[in-house]
Amino acid sequence: MASLFTAVAVLAVLSGGLCEEKTFLQRAGVAFNNREYESVLTVTNGEQFGNWTWVEMCPDKFFAVGFSIRVETNQYMSDDTGLNGIRLICSKDERRSFLYSVESHTGYFGDWSQPQYCPSGVLTSFQIRVEPHQGLFGDDTAVNNIKFRCSSNPALEGPGMTWGEYGSWSQECINGGICGIETKMEDYQYGLDDSALNDVRFHCCAKVQQ
Repeated sequence: MASLFTAVAVLAVLSGGLCEEKTFLQRAGVAFNNREYESVLTVTNGEQFGNWTWVEMCPDKFFAVGFSIRVETNQYMSDDTGLNGIRLICSKDERRSFLYSVESHTGYFGDWSQPQYCPSGVLTSFQIRVEPHQGLFGDDTAVNNIKFRCSSNPALEGPGMTWGEYGSWSQECINGGICGIETKMEDYQYGLDDSALNDVRFHCCAKVQQ
């Protein structure tokens, strides 16, 4: 749950390319929202429900090097929501010894996946899997999964649901990497059809030249 990521640093041992290095992970929230950025990455296949919420930014000189997602598994005869949240994990250097997380607004359903990390470099572009609007009597899930591309070339895919199709890749962060997130979220529908996360956009920040 998101509430487990408090403002106090916790000691964790993270997998996925960090070997067995002990790493501090701290929730950044909106503390660094005044950070300057160069551009915003968007895609064209987001869904229609909900509103854009708040931006959360990595601290200055930190960039997203990994991510995890909050996914509700198949509910079969009950209401499905698919992807509910995206959490970026931000690092300042290749050692990745102190990390921050940012996630903007997330939905209320499902569990967070284990983090995935670029083997080196930072996240630079993304692609989302979206189920289109299912009509008046259908079960809308909207966004169901996400892929990121790393500056070191590998693409990482979240363990999301398979409904819908992937759209086109976003543009890329040219001079740095992804440093912030803003989500489009449908409010809780109190027993009606919930779709949770409907769209997302990411901020690009430039790396300071040495």
